[in-house]
Amino acid sequence: MAKALFLSPMVPSTNVVKTAEFLQDALGFSVRILDSEYAICTRDGLSLHLLPAGKDLGQLEFYLEVDDLDSMWQQMEPFVNELKHKPPFDQPYLMREVHVELPFTKAMMFIGMEIKPSE
Repeated sequence: MAKALFLSPMVPSTNVVKTAEFLQDALGFSVRILDSEYAICTRDGLSLHLLPAGKDLGQLEFYLEVDDLDSMWQQMEPFVNELKHKPPFDQPYLMREVHVELPFTKAMMFIGMEIKPSE
């Protein structure tokens, strides 16, 4: 079974850049990735992701980073057929991810594993 490494909240913002600047300037976060559509802010080994606020208020998203995404997918695949989901795929920001909407909620769970660059 895959080991969970940490859980990162994904916070909707009406201005991703300004929210990231606040986290950096006021709270001492480092901004790892930043554009108008997405930001990852880190501090002390933890991360907070920012994304544009959607029209559906109350929707929640969160990110679980694991050490073995493929074994996690094998475990969860039989349970996601009736759910909104996206099987494993590689993101341009060097994460391999699975997306799944948790049943009976308005919560989207992103599960990811860092892709190590080839040497």
